[in-house]
Amino acid sequence: MSTVLETPRTLTSVAKVIEISAESPESFEDAIARGIAKATETVHEIKGAWVEGQQVKVVDGKIAAYRVDLKVTFVLD
Repeated sequence: MSTVLETPRTLTSVAKVIEISAESPESFEDAIARGIAKATETVHEIKGAWVEGQQVKVVDGKIAAYRVDLKVTFVLD
């Protein structure tokens, strides 16, 4: 009698990183939340994001908007 040993298969994931920008009149945190919410409308399996940059828009000496540049990581189907 012969025994065949099967090699366990490993699942491989491939991730992609995209860059997005988002803006909020409230805060940087809200801009991040808005950016991720918008991205999830068309991108699935988002696994994480990091802030690449932050800017503020100033009008008449006051902050009018908070803007973030995000790098978003998701797993390809």
